[in-house]
Amino acid sequence: MTLDRRAFLRNTAALTAGSMLTLPGAAAMAQDVPMLTGVTYLPPSYADLMYGSQGFVDRVNDKSGDTVTIDFYDSGRLLSADEQLPALRSGNIDFMFHTTSYVTRSLPMLGVLGLPGVVGPLYENPDRLKRGAPLFELIADEMKKSGLMLLSLGGGIMEPEYIWSTDEGPVRSLDDLKGKRVRVVSFEATSAVEDFGGASVRIPSSELYLALQRGTVDAAVANISTINGRSIEEQVTHVYRMPVTGFTIGIFFTVERWESYDQSVRDALIEAAEWFDEENARTANVDYFEGKYWPAFREAGMEVIEPDEAELARFDKSVAGVREKWLSEVGEVGERAIALALGEQS
Repeated sequence: MTLDRRAFLRNTAALTAGSMLTLPGAAAMAQDVPMLTGVTYLPPSYADLMYGSQGFVDRVNDKSGDTVTIDFYDSGRLLSADEQLPALRSGNIDFMFHTTSYVTRSLPMLGVLGLPGVVGPLYENPDRLKRGAPLFELIADEMKKSGLMLLSLGGGIMEPEYIWSTDEGPVRSLDDLKGKRVRVVSFEATSAVEDFGGASVRIPSSELYLALQRGTVDAAVANISTINGRSIEEQVTHVYRMPVTGFTIGIFFTVERWESYDQSVRDALIEAAEWFDEENARTANVDYFEGKYWPAFREAGMEVIEPDEAELARFDKSVAGVREKWLSEVGEVGERAIALALGEQS
């Protein structure tokens, strides 16, 4: 079954007005084999990030197709990045894959995954985010308070987001951020950039190429996947590898929708989520980023600047306020989350 985005939004409006109009997936529960509608805004050009998501879908459809099937829409064909969470909450889709950095404003507990000073240890210790790990369970419990069921956090965060800049506005140090217009997505990156005199501009990855080309921004805080997937390397010539923030890809249902499924359906989804936990972050970080992208960028002449210990310490000291702001939003549970992320508690 196919449904373009315009038709989907038109149907959604009709539902909101009280119509009994049937949408794919969400209403297909009436069939003998339920068909779930899943979405991601990421396009297939993000082969690294899409490997886990598409693999999850394929695993459910191939191994458990007699129990449950998935109708999957990538590339924002059904919903943009900002539309996914509202559509999930309203019941117009069954589940979503979402990069956590995009939704920290709505789901602040996920901000721990992008806190400066925390992303490094999380990246180096992916098991701390595996299903069943104390940190995962803590975050999942907080998601339930928001009515969401967190099935997976991808088995770890992706390589941290660094600062990529153009020839016209190179960033080779923290001081170079002063006066620069810098693309960001998450609150955590916004605060970090502004602490060093930069002006943060929230721009989705789909618009970043033109923003850099036209000089709307001088630099971007981004993961290497965004750079490769959107061909941003054609516009940037320098990368300052300061770990500003980070993210992973989560699989989200609503609690209400999840609890409505038969146990056999939940078991099929959990089995695929276990695979997703093992393969998603590992494949992206090791096979794609380390194995393909960094060698190619260096060979093409990208200047790669590594911060020294003094710069790392300066950055960590400066962004302590970012962590305090986050803790003021989430409360005491945030202290435990940080301790678990840093390996100070178990």
